[in-house]
Formats: sequence, structure tokens, C-alpha cells
Amino acid sequence: MKKVLIIDDEPLARSIVKEFLKNHSELEVVGECNNGFEGLKAIEAHAPDLIFLDIQMPKINGFEMLEIIDEDPSVIFTTAYDEYAIKAFETSAVDYLLKPFTQDRFNMAIEKWKKNTNQTVSTSLSETTQKQPNEGQRIVVKENGNIKIIPTKDVIYIEAYDDYVKIHTSEKYHLKKKTMSYYEQTLDKRDFLRIHRSYILNLNELLRIESFEKNSYRATLSNGAQIPISRNAYGELKSVLGV
Repeated sequence: MKKVLIIDDEPLARSIVKEFLKNHSELEVVGECNNGFEGLKAIEAHAPDLIFLDIQMPKINGFEMLEIIDEDPSVIFTTAYDEYAIKAFETSAVDYLLKPFTQDRFNMAIEKWKKNTNQTVSTSLSETTQKQPNEGQRIVVKENGNIKIIPTKDVIYIEAYDDYVKIHTSEKYHLKKKTMSYYEQTLDKRDFLRIHRSYILNLNELLRIESFEKNSYRATLSNGAQIPISRNAYGELKSVLGV
């Protein structure tokens, strides 16, 4: 018996999935959740073989939830929004069911999952270039089992750190398994600028630019941090600042 978890904030949508699953006796529903936080707890508790997951949900969305779990599960997205289809497949989703879907379309997704169960998925959930819903306004991190949502306006700068990045705020820094390129593409370019291969700056937190050694510059930020500015980025930074 394979374990199935349903995560959707709409009770009717969850009931439809359960009804359609009655035609698949080899699958057992081990839990229902109406938001991403409940989903995280249920995944840890039940270790489901397959998840039916909505995208737009309260608190954290489906993509954000997947990003902070430890394993890459088998996922079939169920959503009313077709604009996230490309993103869903970039995150190695088994299938993408656009509401309202039929029993036949549902069965096709199940069969696709069965065929893919023993295949290795090459794309990681943790790193895609397609912009996620709300990712330009917030960053979700997991620390010591707790979930924290950081508004991007509270980010002072982002620093490269091996396979991770450090998200620096006025309180502390948070580790996130993403790349600098990801945030360079995702964050609002009106507020954020990559000023060095290892640093992305929140322009609103910049206090001053100073000469540093020969033909080099550094930025002093609102929290007192001083970070280097590459030669190539210096001209772009001056242009953005209008100086």
C-alpha cells in the first residue's frame, strides 16, 4: 500500500481527490492539510509516497513548502492557475492537474507517477530559475525545525557561501540553499543589485561608497557591514544611484 498526502486549502478540492482515489485501491490517504505548514508536519510524520499539492495557499505556497523539506517527494500539483505549469515541471513534478480536472485526467497522472516511481529525477526542487509566487517579496527559510518568512525589504545583503547563500538582516543571517544567480534574477532590480560575484546589495540599505585600496571600492551598509564592489559593478551602481 502506497501512502498519499493531500495538501490543499479548499475542502472541496481535497474531497474530489479523495473521491478519485477510490478507484486506486493500492493508494491510502494518510492525511489532509489545508496549508503548507500543516503539510510540512504531515510529510515528516507520514513520509508519503505521493503528494497532491495546491500551489496558492495561505501562509506559504506549495513551491515554498517543497523547497524547505529535506527530501524530494513525488508531487502531483492540483491548481486553478495555469501560469505555474512551467515552474511545476521544473521542480520535477510528476504531473500538473488544472482544476477542474476529470477522473480520466486524474487516472493519467497516477499512471504517470507509477511509471516514474523507479526512475531517477534529474532536476532538484531546490534550484530553478523560474520565479516563484511571492518570491520577489519574501524569502522562506527553515532553521532548527522552525519556519521563518523574511520580507525582502528586511534583507540588507546576500552573500555567497559555498552551496548556500547567507541572507543578512539586521538581526542575523539565515542560510538558504540557493545560488547568487537565482536571487540576481528573482529579486526586484529596482531594490537589489549584484555588486560583486559574492554579494547582492539592497540599495535601500546603502549608506556610502568609499575608496578601498588601489582602484577599488567598498559599500558601507546600514548594519555597519562593509562589502566589496567589483570594478564592473561600480559603474552600474553609480548609474543606478544617479551619480
